[in-house]
Amino acid sequence: MDFIAKAKFLKFSPHKLRLVVDVIRGKKVDYALNWLATYRVCRAEPIKKVIESAVANAKNNANVELNDLFIKEIKVDGGPIFRYFKPGAMGRANPQRKRLSHISVILESRQV
Repeated sequence: MDFIAKAKFLKFSPHKLRLVVDVIRGKKVDYALNWLATYRVCRAEPIKKVIESAVANAKNNANVELNDLFIKEIKVDGGPIFRYFKPGAMGRANPQRKRLSHISVILESRQV
């Protein structure tokens, strides 16, 4: 059975979040949560929260333990981009882009 959790409109670039997500893809959930807890980068915190939310869904909906779950699919998609201008040299305006991202996690139980 699959358990899904999503987080939208995160204030991190998708490119930077994918570097963290690629490490834990396909791993057991307890290993992924331990790794994210020791990886001291602020980008790891929202990923950890999404995985914990999916684990809570698994416990609440199907009474599945943490040790039986693994990350079947985790992906980071690009969200909307805030475009604005900041002052530049010689009176010009420099465009700025603040990228947002969406994370979706699918956990699967190894029990059959």
